[in-house]
Amino acid sequence: MPGPFADEQLAAFAAQMSAPFAGFDVAAMREGIAQRARARSPGPDMQAVRELRIGAVPARLYRPVAGRLPLVVYLHGGGWTIGSLESHDRMCRRLADGSGAAVLAIGYRLAPEHPWPASVDDTVAALRWVASAPAELGEAPGAVAVAGDSAGGTLAALACLRLRDEYPAALPRLQALLCANTDLTGDWPSMREKAAGWGLDAEMVRFFNSQWVPDQTRWSDPVVSPLHAPDLSGLPSALIVTAEHDPLRDESEAYARRLRQAGIEVELRREPGLIHNFMLLDEISPACAAAADRVAADLRARLNSS
Repeated sequence: MPGPFADEQLAAFAAQMSAPFAGFDVAAMREGIAQRARARSPGPDMQAVRELRIGAVPARLYRPVAGRLPLVVYLHGGGWTIGSLESHDRMCRRLADGSGAAVLAIGYRLAPEHPWPASVDDTVAALRWVASAPAELGEAPGAVAVAGDSAGGTLAALACLRLRDEYPAALPRLQALLCANTDLTGDWPSMREKAAGWGLDAEMVRFFNSQWVPDQTRWSDPVVSPLHAPDLSGLPSALIVTAEHDPLRDESEAYARRLRQAGIEVELRREPGLIHNFMLLDEISPACAAAADRVAADLRARLNSS
């Protein structure tokens, strides 16, 4: 095995990504992620893919097969600032294909044009819309999960907290948090130990945080950092997946511990040798592809259980 990385391909990718990312220019970052999305191979064919709108928010529904299916409401990563339905199209297709669930990807509003709480509001609205059994979804879904990678995982966690307190009937069965940012303060050993050279630098994390929540005094507020919520009881069961070389690793794992302490069923897995954003790296690294497949298998098992 090449050093601490899971495979040689991932080691080469991390070395390439260690350079500053477009000088922290949001427009350049968005163009870069769009170019990478266009360069990816198409994902698996679906039985149907539909463009929807939830109010003013665009969404995309992937149905791998016909009939009544579980549903995964998916929030893309990108520091609440970049990323789109297109950047995660291949990943959502793979997730639908591997899990056997329909996937509803949400094109929530992005910072800095739309700072917190816009993206949380959009996520809550999407989950309430799903709970209303809208005709656009076709046959009412079976079990519902909310899932997200990186910033999308933050949104999934915050939406569950909001729904628990304001609209409990709309809570999903499961929250799947993948490399999630649960504490914007970043006061964790992995943020220092994995600060640079692992694909996502701590400096980049702080930049994205500042785009979403410009007032740093609010970074410890439970409404932006779910790890700081005083009470985690009454939340859905959780699947939490971290990566060994992710600066966000420790805070995600701390959130898993706190959920367990609150009596919530939690499955926690740390993927050895992997880096942040592994869900999008299946074409680059066989180890990342296998880890993304495990997430899909987890969702299949959890959403099809009684």
